[in-house]
Amino acid sequence: MRVPTPFADTVAIVRAALAEQGFGVLTEIDVRATLRVKLDVDMEDYLILGACNPQLAHRALDIHREIGLLLPCNVVVRTHNDATVVEVVDPDILVVHTRQPALRPIAREARAGLAAALDAIVKRCTASA
Repeated sequence: MRVPTPFADTVAIVRAALAEQGFGVLTEIDVRATLRVKLDVDMEDYLILGACNPQLAHRALDIHREIGLLLPCNVVVRTHNDATVVEVVDPDILVVHTRQPALRPIAREARAGLAAALDAIVKRCTASA
């Protein structure tokens, strides 16, 4: 989704909205900085946040230990032309990839939490613009 707020402001809003839904950011990859240092390539702002809800992750790991390959849920914040874009992985990938139907309720809860976070992000970014 595209939002009207600057990149840095959007990152702060995304972090706060995720936290309110029980998701902590476990990892952060600054793709722009990494490519600049490693390849001397310049690109737009591009940040990957690895978001995790500990309760949901614990339940998922109890069902299928290999689920760690798909955790945490990635959230991307990037610039595109004159806008900032926020993208979130679909937690249904947990069920599709593992073929574990018992993960459906967890994926559903994760999707609901991420959707609520996205709604909050849109509201805050629109109000800030």
